[in-house]
Amino acid sequence: MDYKKSILHLVISLFLSPIIVYIILLAAKTAGSSYEMSHGETFIIWLLMAIVINLSLKEKV
Repeated sequence: MDYKKSILHLVISLFLSPIIVYIILLAAKTAGSSYEMSHGETFIIWLLMAIVINLSLKEKV
């Protein structure tokens, strides 16, 4: 197991996660929707998006 590669993938996914979430929210806002999220909801969405990004970065065997 390559720890450096795993940690790099984790850091990348944690960094990209809020960016992607806010891009989706801004796209929804330009379409006329308005979303209000609490801190807890934002944290959960951030972690779930990080998991999805992390799974997409892993090599398929």
